[in-house]
Amino acid sequence: MRAIADAGYITPTAVQAKAIPLILAGGDVMASAQTGTGKTAAFTLPILHHLLEKPSVNNNRSGFPRCLILTPTRELAAQVEESVKTYGKYTSLKTMVMYGGVSIFAQIKSLRRHIDIVVSTPGRLLDHITRKTLDLSGVEVLVLDEADRMLDMGFIRDIKKITALLPKQRQNLLLSATFSEEIKSLSKGILHNPVFVEVTRRNTPSELVEQSVHLVQQRLKSHLLSHIIRHYDWKQVLVFTRTKNGANKLTEKLLSDGISSAAIHSNKSQPARTKALTQFKNGSLSVLVATDIVSRGLDIDHLPHVVNFELPNVAEDYIHRIGRTGRAGSAGAAISLVDREELQYLKEIERVIKREIPKVVFDSFVPPANLPAEVQNSSPRRQNMPRRTASANFNTDNTRTADTNKRYTGTTANRADNNNKRYAGTTANRAGDSSRGYSTNSRTFSADNKRYTAGANADDNSRKTGAGNNYYTTRTNNAAMPRTAAPGSQNRPQRYGKSQNARTAQFKTSRPSSKNSD
Repeated sequence: MRAIADAGYITPTAVQAKAIPLILAGGDVMASAQTGTGKTAAFTLPILHHLLEKPSVNNNRSGFPRCLILTPTRELAAQVEESVKTYGKYTSLKTMVMYGGVSIFAQIKSLRRHIDIVVSTPGRLLDHITRKTLDLSGVEVLVLDEADRMLDMGFIRDIKKITALLPKQRQNLLLSATFSEEIKSLSKGILHNPVFVEVTRRNTPSELVEQSVHLVQQRLKSHLLSHIIRHYDWKQVLVFTRTKNGANKLTEKLLSDGISSAAIHSNKSQPARTKALTQFKNGSLSVLVATDIVSRGLDIDHLPHVVNFELPNVAEDYIHRIGRTGRAGSAGAAISLVDREELQYLKEIERVIKREIPKVVFDSFVPPANLPAEVQNSSPRRQNMPRRTASANFNTDNTRTADTNKRYTGTTANRADNNNKRYAGTTANRAGDSSRGYSTNSRTFSADNKRYTAGANADDNSRKTGAGNNYYTTRTNNAAMPRTAAPGSQNRPQRYGKSQNARTAQFKTSRPSSKNSD
């Protein structure tokens, strides 16, 4: 109770009031509640009580955790472990977190001492199981946190592998933002007669979050965002982009405008992600630009502002993004910058949350005067690409191929007439099939015992050649070159025919005789 008081908790939230008694009773529980309502405390507090009241059957052996908590992302794993330590700081229970991106050997060293609670991502947990540095035979409680996100990220097989290693007699807790059919199907194989806890209707953002939309051209978004941050003197804002490259570019723009910023996404190393998140939490960083990978793993106390620089493709992700603010009774604001090409995403979001988001205009914003005209006039259009010329892509000296990708043979007159330009042959012998990667003028032969060229009678599935990989050979003089038939071929050995200007060599076939047939 001292730890709870230190955390500032006075009365339980709705999900805590419903879930904690059920978990204390020892049964399996499925809980769903909107983000920021105290779900972590709802399962952590009764688990701590259970572990303290019931003695360990493994006599504090190393590498035998009593509770396993699985999360989809590193950030969420770190957040949950921090919460467990906060609530259990006046107990003797030991907790550790495991995830990828950092040295596994430090984790192995920690596992050599007694651990009561392990918080981990599925992938790193399986790494330890493979190395036999962790034994799950003593797990008494399994928690699947953000189970719907784990399914979205493709962890279903990993979860099944892990649960197969757990003892049959255990308590199972599943927490999810939704009770979709996929979640219900997953629960049938893991939970036993679970009790359902759902405190709010599905896809309901917190009423404490003030939502708004500003319609703006895509190329003006970074300028508008920079203006908003400086004009309103925002000190802490979490910005979501749709892509990692977009996050990096936006961060560079904000830094150039004198706004302290950092990007956090899956391409960043774990130390870099941890550093950026720490700086953002302690206030030394004003803007954290993130992708959806961390939309469910960030828990920043009293975060005032969230900006959707780009709307997510999936409407439910919008709810999790703006759920980073308006948490634990604190009010927050969520602004979405929407280009006209994103209007279909906006309509879907409004349909899911069952409300229209107010549209606002920042009258104080004036686009920079030095922007190119097309930036202010319209959305970006596809630019015309320069046409290829023979001098750029072909060598017409009649002696060798000169395409930079080495996918052509012969002269300009001998180009392959194909969308993928992976055929060889003269103009009269162009390959007309846009899907086959071989010439249509000969049968299958071995070329210098290295590669094959395939003909019209070659099996599409078994004799495809590497014609895009420069597997064809050419002749630079008029000398005939004998070739040996490929194994299994019913054709006799062939020879190159003579062609003018050393064009691509073509095979001439002759009727095989029974005397020399293989």
